[in-house]
Amino acid sequence: MHYFKNEPVPDELNIKRSCFVTIKTEQNKLRGCIGTIYPVYENLYNEIIKNAVSSAFFDNRFSPLTLSETEHIKISVEVLSTPEKIEQTTLLNPKIYGAIIKDKNNRTGVLLPGIEGIETIEEQIKIIKKKAGIFQTDLSGLTIYRFTTDKFY
Repeated sequence: MHYFKNEPVPDELNIKRSCFVTIKTEQNKLRGCIGTIYPVYENLYNEIIKNAVSSAFFDNRFSPLTLSETEHIKISVEVLSTPEKIEQTTLLNPKIYGAIIKDKNNRTGVLLPGIEGIETIEEQIKIIKKKAGIFQTDLSGLTIYRFTTDKFY
């Protein structure tokens, strides 16, 4: 699938990488954020386009973006490194690493790095577990990954 048939894919986007696309209001309030932990499409070019459309129109936490809102939003793209399995939560740092937590039932939560207001590893883990619907208090049986991102505005 190639969204713009007449446009060649730029070389720097013709790689297989995953990404998240975040939309915020002028007041810096989240308006949509959708992404992929692992690449789904044939290249980053299409990954960004698909995640941007999903973020704008299909993030079930928000109503679809309207035409009048498009003049007043900020969009960022975070390209993820390949997730790395870790055995100790001390290897996390919410300012540097995003994290993925998966339980035995394949419930999975993810949180990008550098989110304002998330200062500690404990906060990061708590939010990810809540997003995934993982309610156990300890980390036994959970698989934890970390990743970095390159952020573009």
